Amino acid sequence: MTDNVAKSNGTTPAAAPKSGAAAKGAAVVKWADDRLGLATTNKKMIRKVFPDHWTFMLGEIALWSFVVLLLTGVFLTLWFVPSMTEVQYQGSYDQLRGVEMSQAYASTLDISFDVRGGLLLRQMHHWAAMIFIAAMLVHMMRVFVTGAFRKPREVNWLIGGVLILLGVVEGFAGYSLPDDLLSGTGLRIADGLVKSTPVVGTWMSFFMFDGEFPGEAIIPRLYMVHILLVPALILGLIAAHMLLVVYHKHTQWAGPGRTEENVVGYPMMPVYAAKAGGFFFIVFGVTALMGGLLSINPVWKYGPYDPSKVTAGSQPDWYMGIAEGLLRIMPNIESHFWGTTWSWNVFLPGEVAPMVLLGIMMMWPFLEAWVTGDKKEHHILDRPRNAPTRTAFLAAMMSIYGLLWAAGGNDLLATQLSMDMEWITRFMRVAVFVVPVLVFMITKRWCIALQRHDSEKLLHGYETGIIMRSPEGGYSERHLPISNESAYALTARPRDPILEAPAEGAVKEKGARAATIRAKLSTAMFADNIQKPTAEELEEAHHHAEHEHALEAGLDHAADGHQYDGHHDVAGDELRH
Repeated sequence: MTDNVAKSNGTTPAAAPKSGAAAKGAAVVKWADDRLGLATTNKKMIRKVFPDHWTFMLGEIALWSFVVLLLTGVFLTLWFVPSMTEVQYQGSYDQLRGVEMSQAYASTLDISFDVRGGLLLRQMHHWAAMIFIAAMLVHMMRVFVTGAFRKPREVNWLIGGVLILLGVVEGFAGYSLPDDLLSGTGLRIADGLVKSTPVVGTWMSFFMFDGEFPGEAIIPRLYMVHILLVPALILGLIAAHMLLVVYHKHTQWAGPGRTEENVVGYPMMPVYAAKAGGFFFIVFGVTALMGGLLSINPVWKYGPYDPSKVTAGSQPDWYMGIAEGLLRIMPNIESHFWGTTWSWNVFLPGEVAPMVLLGIMMMWPFLEAWVTGDKKEHHILDRPRNAPTRTAFLAAMMSIYGLLWAAGGNDLLATQLSMDMEWITRFMRVAVFVVPVLVFMITKRWCIALQRHDSEKLLHGYETGIIMRSPEGGYSERHLPISNESAYALTARPRDPILEAPAEGAVKEKGARAATIRAKLSTAMFADNIQKPTAEELEEAHHHAEHEHALEAGLDHAADGHQYDGHHDVAGDELRH
């Protein structure tokens, strides 16, 4: 007994004696912990707190759809043959039996018609790719519009942009593997894009296709890119992204008890892990339903690829719509320098413009930080209305994407709507410059109007719907103060800094030109914003409300407005009679 007490008072915690398999297992765990420090690391991780809000699930959808891609992709690799060797198809699909085709296309048909569950897994794989890229885009839009990219998360924002680019490359590579007529048409366009690169385009094309297009090497090369190179890069970046999320701690929405120094939510174990695990099965189940019920990429309808043929109305997957639309509306412009042809009508829309648009989005955090001079860390999210310029910029970029996506289907719009395709193309050429400007202006004014509405609620309360008549015969609507929680959320934002331009005599000083540009951009971005009320303004508004209540206290009924604000039961109320 004395021996046991002495042990419990030492540095080693007391533990019940173990025997047999339990003792051996404990010894193995202790051996690993002594060398790897797993217990300390796991203790920190399982108590890591994550906030709870539905918008945070957008990133999880992207993560779990990528897991579905890996699972279904492993199945498909067991049956797919990445070869362009010509064979004669003798499978179950009668319409193509006896037709010469590549082994890649023949194995894709076998997966679709002869492998048990093959078509389901192939369609699940394709739908998961669609969901993966869509979820990443929507997740990044949420991050952008809420300001979650600000310090210290700029690197994670750049990682997200690279992930989207890799996702598009991965999707295009997988889309091209079946070697059907539609995917071959996409490869033909890719070959044209590569060849449009000034000076070195022809050599780049020969290197990619191992000779003249289409050659016999592109499918095996794309296969290795699709199953090995790009997935490894995506996995590495996802791991880095998740580690940075844990290291920087998660962002959260403003509310009582939530500050820049804490995180209010649920711990990793058991709450968040259970939710995340359940959400994986939801994503998997929805993807399985889509794969089983919604047909996608029916390659058997297109036939094998033939360089001399192009399918009418051929369209790429939706995420390639921006490049397709740019190519279709770009005027025919070429230049000739030193014996070389520069095809601006292909090079600019196919290679330059998409990267410029992506680059502008990626550089926005650094531009905003430079304009504001903000060096602080931010863990509380902005409401979109409280950053009107940023929100309007995103809306403008979305309008550009939507227009180019529609322009990529100008032939289908013309045939389905009985319109002239040339007029659709001319309209799109003008709309991509005019519509984003209009969208930007409308969205910014909309956000400012919402800011003004929030300011009015803070100062004068919410509208109850009760019309009061004064002794003089005047009518006014009864306002009541909003709750403390709502007031906290509306005021949990800093006032926008508007920089002043340097004095005229300081124009020639070092850095004066940059300061002038910063001041102009600051004015353009923040001058029209409705700032949150000051403490003095709130105090004055409260005194005014108290005065109004005192005047109404002498009325012959107790209509304080609460009865009819939609939150209280009014059954049996005297005024109802």
